[in-house]
Amino acid sequence: MQLTVEFSGGAELLFGNVKQHRVTLPDRGDGDSVWTMEGLLPWLRDNLLKERPELFMQGDTVRPGILVLVNDADWELLGQLSYKLQPDDTVVFISTLHGG
Repeated sequence: MQLTVEFSGGAELLFGNVKQHRVTLPDRGDGDSVWTMEGLLPWLRDNLLKERPELFMQGDTVRPGILVLVNDADWELLGQLSYKLQPDDTVVFISTLHGG
């Protein structure tokens, strides 16, 4: 399954300063080809994240202060971690935390 994943608001700094990634998620190997946000987050951490995972994830979810949009809709309206990703979805992570 292919997705577009975007990072902004400073989150891109954790991902090699690349704002947009076109990713191909592998078959899960368990006979279930369904990917959820719960599966995507650790995949991003393990495959794209370049530094400081604690600034992107806290436990099994994103850190507070990171806004997540799926196809321009707040993921909280879509079920957050349980949202089933669809081919060609666009997932955006926007950091709302800024140093002062």
